[in-house]
Amino acid sequence: MKLKQTLLPLVIAGLVTACIGGKRTTPSEESSSLKAAFGNKFLIGAALNQRQVSGEDTAAIAIAKHHFNSIVAENCMKCEVIHPEENRYNLTPADSLVDFGEENGMAVIGHCLIWHSQLAPWFCVDSAGKNVSPEVLKQRMKEHISTIVGRYKGRIHGWDVVNEAIMEDGSYRKTKFYEILGKEYIPYAFQCAHEADPEAELYYNDYGMNVPGRRDSVAALVRSLKEKGIRIDAVGMQGHMGMDYPTVEDFEKSLLAFAATGAKVMITEWDMSALPTVSHTANISDTAAYWKALNPYPETLPDSVSRIWNARMKSFFDLFLKHADVITRVTAWGISDGDSWKNDFPMRGRREYPLLFDRNYQPKPFVRELLQTP
Repeated sequence: MKLKQTLLPLVIAGLVTACIGGKRTTPSEESSSLKAAFGNKFLIGAALNQRQVSGEDTAAIAIAKHHFNSIVAENCMKCEVIHPEENRYNLTPADSLVDFGEENGMAVIGHCLIWHSQLAPWFCVDSAGKNVSPEVLKQRMKEHISTIVGRYKGRIHGWDVVNEAIMEDGSYRKTKFYEILGKEYIPYAFQCAHEADPEAELYYNDYGMNVPGRRDSVAALVRSLKEKGIRIDAVGMQGHMGMDYPTVEDFEKSLLAFAATGAKVMITEWDMSALPTVSHTANISDTAAYWKALNPYPETLPDSVSRIWNARMKSFFDLFLKHADVITRVTAWGISDGDSWKNDFPMRGRREYPLLFDRNYQPKPFVRELLQTP
């Protein structure tokens, strides 16, 4: 399915309040929305969890309908959820996500087909726990991809076909897929996806894309796929950021390197930790001090930190706008701070502030600033 990136009709839902210029308003009273303001530049998306898709989190759904014209499955399409046993699929949650997207005129992104993490335990091994043969693994990959992509043929805008296959030094991650099939498992996955839905866009998605080793290898991978005549439409640059990484300059360098391959670029999984980076391997004798360092703002984010965080988020969004000629989608990895996967990790009770809307479903200052920009 090809979805034109034109301004979509605003969908008004819920009674969630949003603060624009100090005035508290409902979404229907706002002068703008992210998709209205920037939908002619690139798709504006968010990851949805099952509570949201099921309608339980009505506040988040109101924001999603009003501000976003694209959605992606946070977890329900990952292998361990959608294909937990060899002969059993769990398709109901994914069906609900696709239905929701269609009902609200959104481009639905499938995430993800082949990934070593959150992989169903049975997928790469036999009944004795030993690696299956290359022939068996290829058959399982084809059946898995064909079933899922085929089910949503014509309904999914694009798929993250392979996720996180390259290490920071540029080597291939030593996953079960790589152990059994070598680097050829990647073009095979893309070919299977294309055969299952020739009209769907296909993406490679990874994190830490500012790192030179990974940048160079991913660019080489894209060129290799294209040289083989295998479809790849875009590189997904996961936007998991921190207060001290990556630099805007390094991120831009990678963005341009990927665009130079002829592929488009997508900013995926965008969030920014507001907490200081703490080394998990540091030799800290005072355990209490270590845990406090991991969770420095258990109640609220200090204004001084918030100002820096918002300025940094705005600088990256400005970068995305600067390169809107090659960027086709910007997707936040969740709706509000309370949804983020960063909470409770690596310690229970850790409180994060990484998304575009706060725990009260209010837009962060940089979002309000963007919406006031002509």
